[in-house]
Amino acid sequence: MYTTRSLASVVLAGLLAGPVIAAPPDSLPAYGADPQQTSVSGLSSGAFMAVQLQVAYSRSIIGAGVVAGGPYYCAANSMTFAGICMGQVPFFPPNPALMVSAAKSFASSRLIDPLSSLGGRRVYVFSGTDDTVVRQPAVDATVSFFQQVGIKEDNLKYVNELPAGHAVITPSFGNDCSANATPYISRCNLGDAGYDQAGALLQHIYGTLKPRVDTPTGQIVSFNQRAYAPATTGMADTAYLYVPQSCAASDAHCKVHVAIHGCAQSTESVGNQFYTDTGYNNWADNNNILVLYPQVNKSTVPFNPQGCWDWWGYTGGNYAYRSSVQMKAIVGMVNRLAKQP
Repeated sequence: MYTTRSLASVVLAGLLAGPVIAAPPDSLPAYGADPQQTSVSGLSSGAFMAVQLQVAYSRSIIGAGVVAGGPYYCAANSMTFAGICMGQVPFFPPNPALMVSAAKSFASSRLIDPLSSLGGRRVYVFSGTDDTVVRQPAVDATVSFFQQVGIKEDNLKYVNELPAGHAVITPSFGNDCSANATPYISRCNLGDAGYDQAGALLQHIYGTLKPRVDTPTGQIVSFNQRAYAPATTGMADTAYLYVPQSCAASDAHCKVHVAIHGCAQSTESVGNQFYTDTGYNNWADNNNILVLYPQVNKSTVPFNPQGCWDWWGYTGGNYAYRSSVQMKAIVGMVNRLAKQP
């Protein structure tokens, strides 16, 4: 199977053990994944993007993990509102009712999927009490937004009491828990145990999973992202996919989880840390989950100096619609994974 896909394996530089990275093929391989089992998550701008994907593509995306992200369409196509959307303006948090009204209008115009599709979706939301980048009032508004568009109480989980900074949280890797610094991955404890955010959000979305593995044994495949996203989107040339050994068979029908990095967190900025050290692969390995890691780099055209995903309109006024170039690229990759090899 791997021979026909031309996936020549090489050892990840600097790692003594762990997953193997393959030379980039011409395009993303197909794996016959289950198109009804796609979910998303992200940190910061990646969390804003996860919210956009969940709302715009609610018919096909079954759940989302939102780590330090604001509500849908908060910036209303203007960078002017970014400070409010990040909770940085005292006594003036985002107003989720305005975003709900916008979403209803977009759904009525068929620019996004019907909001009724959100009713059965499962959403995990996280905000650290020491996060100084996207503060809790903004994330509170995200929770309120999802409540107002019909996410059921049991399907919406909000974790907001951990003394964490702006980061993906792991049990043992990264900065001290309260850090707000690169690579935006931190280790925190909840009670007497390390907090495993990847496991928490994946199990909230998919239900009880088999235990995580200490050392993933699957393969990290790099692929040409240009087949889905021209340079004008701000997306990078190369993206990554974690493939558990169990998903290599064409009849495995694996789930797909899209893990979306935050600003200044792509491979260009932090190397392989987001796609190897955030814990997703450890859970995917034993649970038949392909993990897709799309990438956005820093750029001047479009103007995106921090390498953020578009949640305010730098790629165009349709950035929060199904027709968004970045969201269409991600959905195109997911659809490719669902095709038979």
